[in-house]
Amino acid sequence: MVGSFLNVCIYRLPRGISVAKPARSFCPGCEKTIPWYHNIPVLSWLVLRGKCAGCQQAIPSRYLLVEVLTAVLFGGIVWKFWGSSAFVIPPYFLFVSLLLVATFVDFEHMIIPDEVTWGGVLAGLVCALCVPALHSVSSRLDSLLMAGIGALAGYGILWCVVELGRLVFGRRKVTFETNTEAVWTRSGDTAELVVDGEALDWSGLFPRGTESVLMEFEEAQVDGRRLSGSSAVWKFESLAVDRQNFDLNQVDQVKARLRSIVLPREVMGYGDVKFLAAIGAFTGWKAVFFTLLSGSIVGAGLGLLALLTGGREWSGKIPFGPYLALGALLWLVMGKELWGAYWALIYNGAGQ
Repeated sequence: MVGSFLNVCIYRLPRGISVAKPARSFCPGCEKTIPWYHNIPVLSWLVLRGKCAGCQQAIPSRYLLVEVLTAVLFGGIVWKFWGSSAFVIPPYFLFVSLLLVATFVDFEHMIIPDEVTWGGVLAGLVCALCVPALHSVSSRLDSLLMAGIGALAGYGILWCVVELGRLVFGRRKVTFETNTEAVWTRSGDTAELVVDGEALDWSGLFPRGTESVLMEFEEAQVDGRRLSGSSAVWKFESLAVDRQNFDLNQVDQVKARLRSIVLPREVMGYGDVKFLAAIGAFTGWKAVFFTLLSGSIVGAGLGLLALLTGGREWSGKIPFGPYLALGALLWLVMGKELWGAYWALIYNGAGQ
């Protein structure tokens, strides 16, 4: 049942829909309220064969996966911590729920909602105050202090990575062997840039609002009007070609034959920064380093594999939140043991 609610959060939060209104689940296809007997976790999806009973639209297998994963992870937490550490079970239920929502939202939308990140930081601090055993201490104030240090460590480390990465890797230049078509199209309040058949979300290129896109082109047209010059500077709402300036709010389409393009680049989104802060609030500063290291190793390995097998485009992005979530889960399972074994190895090596 918790997994079923997490599916509601995964669908609604990135779309700006309240998780409370409408109170009942609805089909995204026909938008009809789903009756309770068609909304039984796991069983209903299997009986209905992954389709809405009304409009027959396919229900993504993600709904089944989240419900099963939630049950498995909750069971694993009980198995791991039942006994002297039983008080940490409810906070870890909440923590795992936040990890699951962040993972599946980030995979689909490349964002992590503030309800999960800042909400997770607040929840971690409250849980630390109520359950000192969460940080292996007996004092509530000590537990709260350790949660705060963990949150600051998580935020501070990735904030430095983002800012330094922007200084070093903040631009990416792509030079084409032959002139390549680029088409910018506005549709209402949204826009899209298609380069060599690959669509780039326009707003996603300007996360801070101050970035610019540079183009060198052979020829270009703005709403059918041929332009002179050979270079262009794009801002989120403007285009400058030599001495000509255009308000993109008044332009429908721009076409160009590119020689090269320079795109702004963020090494990581600020959602990941806030997410690691939430992880630190629940698990402490040691877990922050463990989570970041293990998540980076897994993410880098899978990203490299995708590039080598042609599974990613030249401008593709990798959501990092799921790998941070995986690192945090590894910490819950065996992180403290691995942390102790690592430092024991270092100490013994230094002694020799």
